[in-house]
Amino acid sequence: MIRAGKEESIMGKEEIYAYLTAKGISYEVTNHEAVFNMDEIRAVSLPYPQWDAKNLFVCDDKKQHYYLISVKGDKRIDLKAFRKAQGLRNLSFASPHDLMAILHLTPGAVTPLGLLNDEARRVQLYVDAAFKDHLIGVHPNDNTATVWLSADDLLSLIAAHGNEAEFVDV
Repeated sequence: MIRAGKEESIMGKEEIYAYLTAKGISYEVTNHEAVFNMDEIRAVSLPYPQWDAKNLFVCDDKKQHYYLISVKGDKRIDLKAFRKAQGLRNLSFASPHDLMAILHLTPGAVTPLGLLNDEARRVQLYVDAAFKDHLIGVHPNDNTATVWLSADDLLSLIAAHGNEAEFVDV
């Protein structure tokens, strides 16, 4: 893809694996059929289902700020309570168009690793504090696999890319 006279590097599944390896991040991959929601992933045999993440791509009511919220797969998130706790404006789900334009992802493949495609560093990552010091399972920018890695490594990787990233109580 060419944009503003320079080649843009969009990371897909294989590029994510190569990037993690190059950064010395230990990870494990579980390949599976394409899944588009948490109900579908429950039908897949995962080695660490208790550490699988549900990822929500949201924006504020002015579409000025974008956030990716990663929580344990079995948790429900109250966006109103979450935004109050974080001191944010009203939140709603971002559009599939914004998801593609900012993270180069499609619905069903939302993942914190998509922030590595966020060249403008517009998206802030919030990860459920329940993952701290544990594994987290996320898609590698493709919903046909789950990558298992340390949640602490994931946050460090995203922060090193230049996006704000933090653990929060959800």
